Amino acid sequence: MRIFKRLYEYRELLKTNIKKDIGGKYKNSFFGVLWSFINPLLQIAVYAFIFPKIIKNNIPNYTVFMVCGLIPWTYFSTTLNRSTFVMIENANILKKVYFPREILPISLTISETVNFMISCLLILIFTIASGISLTWYIVLFPVILLTQFVLQLGIAFILSSVTVYFRDLNHFIGVLLQLFFYATPIVYSVETIPESYRWILKMNPMTYIIEGYRDVFYNHEMPDMKALAIVFGVSVVVLIIGYWIFKRLQRRFAEEL
Repeated sequence: MRIFKRLYEYRELLKTNIKKDIGGKYKNSFFGVLWSFINPLLQIAVYAFIFPKIIKNNIPNYTVFMVCGLIPWTYFSTTLNRSTFVMIENANILKKVYFPREILPISLTISETVNFMISCLLILIFTIASGISLTWYIVLFPVILLTQFVLQLGIAFILSSVTVYFRDLNHFIGVLLQLFFYATPIVYSVETIPESYRWILKMNPMTYIIEGYRDVFYNHEMPDMKALAIVFGVSVVVLIIGYWIFKRLQRRFAEEL
């Protein structure tokens, strides 16, 4: 409960940091917040053109299918990549001013969540433009988003604190995310993977999260709530462990930075 009390006491700093992060991302940019749409649109154009030619499949409305996985993945990978730099980028402030250090990874994760929700308009646009109507299953979207948010925040705590001591971690994360991308059913369906290799997907929590988004937007069916509940439980454990690691390592942040 102490962390919630501390966050409440520094709530204005947290809000200011979130606003600065969202506003500063596209500051002095000609297109501004439109980059939240342009970046994923460019990725969608590339994958929608290349992968149907490489991977033969009979997936109807493939672009919508792929968008439902690519945009949540971009939210995941961007949060993790940025979390490796967050402490280093704020080194001067950390050395001079006291505030709860956990505000930095929390504000980063929240700001990326806001950007993700803006980008989700693309999912709606592609879905409606393809003639796929929305159903009441969309009300489960916040449940899936909460699961992903908790998972990412836990990982962000770990990466942001460990990188202070091991600066090469950000390079490893970039490579691991590229490998992790192909181990996640983003541009292909689970059914296209041979049964003997599906255990890799089943060990990947992002598989169930992306399949959840796909169910509410694309398949129009109830997500696997049992699987999501397990992933949420795992995410909570990751968050607790991540916060514990962060609290242990933050004592020497100023010295290492």
